[in-house]
Amino acid sequence: MSAHSADGPTRVEVVLVKAGRMKIRYPAELLADDGTRATVRAPWAGDGVRDFGFVRFEPGDVFTEHYWRDRWYSVKEVRAADGTLKGHYCDITRPAEFSGGRLVVEDLDLDLWVSADGTDVRRLDEDEFAASGLLTTDPEAAAAAVAALDELDARAREGGFGALLA
Repeated sequence: MSAHSADGPTRVEVVLVKAGRMKIRYPAELLADDGTRATVRAPWAGDGVRDFGFVRFEPGDVFTEHYWRDRWYSVKEVRAADGTLKGHYCDITRPAEFSGGRLVVEDLDLDLWVSADGTDVRRLDEDEFAASGLLTTDPEAAAAAVAALDELDARAREGGFGALLA
């Protein structure tokens, strides 16, 4: 289904929840929604610059974000203000819920970074995931989260996300 109308692009609110609390919310432009995957575009919503050492997110960066209602992750294409691809930041999340103009995802602490050229693939925040207690409080969700991270890691190392995001 197309996300655009004669009145212009559809605006949605992306809401990221972590440990039962809202972590961040921001407006985004809905690019597409086929009932399974919703794709939105938004400028960097953080305060100032976030320097991870291997990548910097900063004002002017644009994120094209892909959320699935049936998968335990989201994939965010990150581009600099000049359009240069920085890479892909993947959040391990519960499947997305989209209704009433709000796209809500629950962050499960695991992340994956893949550089633009695909040579730097990094698993992130595994210590936070272990400390979250999810392995004890919801072992099925924890297993789904680990499987999702493994799937994305394998895709990144075997040629990238082209087929996934097509």
